[in-house]
Amino acid sequence: MSDDGRERTGHERVPSRQRRRFPGISSRAYEHPADRSALVALRKLSGFDTVFKALSGLLPERSLRLLFLSDSVRVSERQFAHLHTMLLDACYILDLEKVPPMYVTQDPQPNAMCIGLDEPIIVVTTGLVELLDEEEMRAVVGHEVGHALSGHSVYRTVLLFLTTLALKVAWIPLGNLAVMAIVTALREWFRKSELSADRAGLLVGQDLRASMRGLMKMAGGNHLHEMNVDAFLEQAEEYEAGGDLRDSVLKILNVLPRSHPFATVRAAELKKWAESRDHQRIMDGHYPRRSEDKDTSVGDSFRESAASYAGDVKDSQDPLMKLVTDLAGGAGDLGGRVRRGFDGFRSAPPSKDDPRGGQDAQDGEGPRDTPPAS
Repeated sequence: MSDDGRERTGHERVPSRQRRRFPGISSRAYEHPADRSALVALRKLSGFDTVFKALSGLLPERSLRLLFLSDSVRVSERQFAHLHTMLLDACYILDLEKVPPMYVTQDPQPNAMCIGLDEPIIVVTTGLVELLDEEEMRAVVGHEVGHALSGHSVYRTVLLFLTTLALKVAWIPLGNLAVMAIVTALREWFRKSELSADRAGLLVGQDLRASMRGLMKMAGGNHLHEMNVDAFLEQAEEYEAGGDLRDSVLKILNVLPRSHPFATVRAAELKKWAESRDHQRIMDGHYPRRSEDKDTSVGDSFRESAASYAGDVKDSQDPLMKLVTDLAGGAGDLGGRVRRGFDGFRSAPPSKDDPRGGQDAQDGEGPRDTPPAS
């Protein structure tokens, strides 16, 4: 950067402290493998391309832009100047040449979004601005700029429209089923895209503790003196490993209607990535460039995503994921473990030396002298 803090790209502000910049970085550098996999699956969804092309001409994008322009505050050097500086910093660090418009809208619910078909726009609520400190907010702005760089705003806009449409056509059985199938696929991708954008926010803020605090505040409010990041991450571990098969099913049902992953899950995923070799390589300047995107193999990306899913299942402590691992490995006492699962799946099958190792004990029907292992 130049001595006067002015760049030829038009970004007239630089970060308040020295942060690494990533010239020409491709969104592939920080995208969660499941994000790429979900996008591939989404584009292969039967009828999606036809529906998307039809909806592109129907979406009230111009109306949406006029709405924010008329009833929100546009961030600039004269309005919310500190957010304007953060926005320029984020675009500078991720090398996004065109700075997207950013608006602050009156809403006590902490939230932020990046939407738009032709050009992305970023919207943050007053509830979020009031909740976060400067470093936490910097990570959020980087998160939204990451969405813009990844091109997520197009599909996010379609999801918002389809969610509204689903409510309007709920009285049409087949029509509602068709729309909800697409909405469900979009929500699955949406949740994965949030994990990607969290990584982008970390690359911009370059302060893991600030990113963790922001997620923790989103879950528990502005009571930082009453909360602890390490304890918050312990919650994620308990959520991942706790319960039996019934809890695993309930976790799936709880997350299906959500557009975002749970806050503890996001924090754990981000911490895991921050400690990974992939993150360290990016910080050392070794990352894929946008100029290489055209040569990227879709097949390679899909294989990387599949490998990531397989690794997650293998390493997961969730009872249902353990069952999947056992199925893949051909567990000898699988039937007994499934039956025991709904009463404490995590208990290991009795060994041959166990005095209760007869048929009844192996089938999980004999008396229990001890509770399942925690």
